[in-house]
Amino acid sequence: MGNSYGFIEISGVAAAVDALDIMCKTANVEFVTWERKLGGRLVTIIVQGDVSAVTEAVEAAAAHAIKKPVAKAVIANPHSETRRMVAVSASRLAVKKEPKAPTAAGSRAKRSE
Repeated sequence: MGNSYGFIEISGVAAAVDALDIMCKTANVEFVTWERKLGGRLVTIIVQGDVSAVTEAVEAAAAHAIKKPVAKAVIANPHSETRRMVAVSASRLAVKKEPKAPTAAGSRAKRSE
């Protein structure tokens, strides 16, 4: 995808999901991560894409979301430390797969061999 980040900070999870939906439908951007603060009362959505697409998406969400954003920003060419910070946030969303316990049928089949 592109080399820029767009941020929308908005009050409430439902408003954040609405803003993300607007951003993704408006321009060719990709959801990166989100952060919830104050028990979800303040939510930051981060998207990435080309500078023009991210700018268009952020402006559309700011104008049409169900609540007015607390803050918005576009970083056209993020510093490597900024990218690292966003990557750390995004890594929290990664689903960790635990090894599955063998089933009873699978255990019997292995013992009989």
